Amino acid sequence: MTTNSVAVQMTDLTRVYGTVRALDGLTLHIEPGEFVALLGPSGCGKTTALRILAGLDEASSGAVAVGGRDITSVPANKRDMGMVFQAYSLFPHLTALQNVEFGLKVRGRAKADRARRAAQMLDLVGLSAHLNKFAAELSGGQQQRVALARALAIEPSVLLLDEPLSALDAKVRVQLRDEIRRVQLEVGTTTLFVTHDQEEALAVADRVGVMSQGRLEQLASPAEVYAHPATPFVAEFVGLNNRLPSRVSGGTALVFGGWTPTLPGSIASGPGTALLRPESVRVSADASGVATIKSVAFLGPISRVYVELPDGVVVNAQMPTAQAQEFRAGDPVALGVEQTRVLVVAE
Repeated sequence: MTTNSVAVQMTDLTRVYGTVRALDGLTLHIEPGEFVALLGPSGCGKTTALRILAGLDEASSGAVAVGGRDITSVPANKRDMGMVFQAYSLFPHLTALQNVEFGLKVRGRAKADRARRAAQMLDLVGLSAHLNKFAAELSGGQQQRVALARALAIEPSVLLLDEPLSALDAKVRVQLRDEIRRVQLEVGTTTLFVTHDQEEALAVADRVGVMSQGRLEQLASPAEVYAHPATPFVAEFVGLNNRLPSRVSGGTALVFGGWTPTLPGSIASGPGTALLRPESVRVSADASGVATIKSVAFLGPISRVYVELPDGVVVNAQMPTAQAQEFRAGDPVALGVEQTRVLVVAE
């Protein structure tokens, strides 16, 4: 069940509200059938970008094209977009099937045709057994699945998802996140997903665009964004970091007494602050070590080990629980760095 996927091109978009620049020259290309997540804190411009693509907001300058066609001035109802919002926005007086049929009915599809298509979409999102239930009889996760089925039923050229999981509890959020990715892969619709949750973005997207103050800081695969952050903002926003004093020389940084290569974007030389991921910290028992175990936090298959340095700084290390269980509060240890590249910023 694949669709004719299209490319999306947003070029040099700006959006100014009074003195606020919600978008500041955003350029983003989404490949046909690609799933791109825009990630960033509140107010970074990610939802503004989605609304401009949808035609619900107007750019101050710049252009939007879908499938090679300039749609900058095309009204929202002519853009062929499917949208899923944080609020489910279902009609309470209609059944799940009737809710999914609604967009098809507006488009003049025959009754039998739209019933068949709606049932097909509800089956796709795993709700065949609930098609005759009203919205109030469905859980939050089920209602959001209906909203997704409704958005896909019209066979949109682009699927837009604006914080669709924010209102759900943690377990349902993970289940529906994975379901959205499964459905998108099966249908093949070009998709833009907006979220402030880094785990969501990294788990589902082909590429993640990290935004700050209306600008795109980095656009890359989830693994690339996490392991090779392009800017200090990306390094700080995506994942946890230890901030450690360091010294850079010849493309390497001195951390815990050892030298490790630096990432592009690091300072060229001299003193700085290394941003080190917890899983890159190596902890080893050492009777003569000057660092001590402060505490161990169990997180299932992995654990966090907090290590206090002589100057009182606490370092966060992450490792398999089987390894972490060897440590007790007060144990002397030595610290090192796994062979990884680190970003070193100015002090």
